[in-house]
Amino acid sequence: MTEPRMVWIAEDPASKAVLELARKVAETFTTLLITGESGTGKDHLARLIHELGPRRDAPYLKIDCASLPQELVESELFGHERGAFTGAVERKLGRLEMANGGTIVLDEIAALSPATQGKLLRVLEERQFERLGGTDTITITARLIALTNADLARLVSEGKFREDLFFRLSVLTVPVPALRARPADILPLAEALLARGARVHGRSAVTFSDPVKKMLAQYSWPGNVRELRNAIERALVFSGGASLIPEDFPESVRTADSAYGGALRSLEDLERDAIRATLEATRYKIGKSAGILGISRKTLLDKRKKYGLN
Repeated sequence: MTEPRMVWIAEDPASKAVLELARKVAETFTTLLITGESGTGKDHLARLIHELGPRRDAPYLKIDCASLPQELVESELFGHERGAFTGAVERKLGRLEMANGGTIVLDEIAALSPATQGKLLRVLEERQFERLGGTDTITITARLIALTNADLARLVSEGKFREDLFFRLSVLTVPVPALRARPADILPLAEALLARGARVHGRSAVTFSDPVKKMLAQYSWPGNVRELRNAIERALVFSGGASLIPEDFPESVRTADSAYGGALRSLEDLERDAIRATLEATRYKIGKSAGILGISRKTLLDKRKKYGLN
């Protein structure tokens, strides 16, 4: 078997369990649902599962359901015939057709419209679909992997996600734990990200100082692996030596010692640091940050103004 190009660092028992489950489901054809907070590595795990399975040499295609308008999501997924809608000047094959025995990843599946959810349910149940504006029935041979950071069960209870689609998707579910729930992974992940970042930035023999190792291990990483990667990249840009020091890292990370192992701090201080860290991890995307923090966009904007987080 060809070794996968993707690597899942698993030193923590929680990560080892994820890797073991990934190896098992990789050999199946069943639709897969990968859940977890933003930044935990769901897309990375989906790619690893593709490479571990018998479809590794077939196409791997992804659709971001949250960033595309719904009409474009359907066109990307199912394709369209010429004249199907304004601007459809020629036939376009959809990802379901192009995958041709490979894997299709639907990122943030909770963002799909009810109409698209219904069409996707038919694909999962019958393995067939038609292009938009077309009449020819096409059989799908690709495997579908859905990703979400949303609580689909809650969305079902609120009438925002189809219950039948939820049950069809959740036959095989792989939950990816937050980075704070797999603390033994933090330093090995950091070392791997540092090595990769150093190559990108043309640096050699860069290491973490002992205070940095302690700081990284103590921080809660609300933005998960994505925040860790961004913090290390920032440190590489700002550092002037061969050993990274705490001052090279964002302020939110530098407060780890006092927040988690030192003097007691006020609730407002903790809230401010959590909001700052999340905003930095998402590159100040308000909607995504609000989702991670579990508050509304308006509340986040109000708190951002309150704490001067510009």
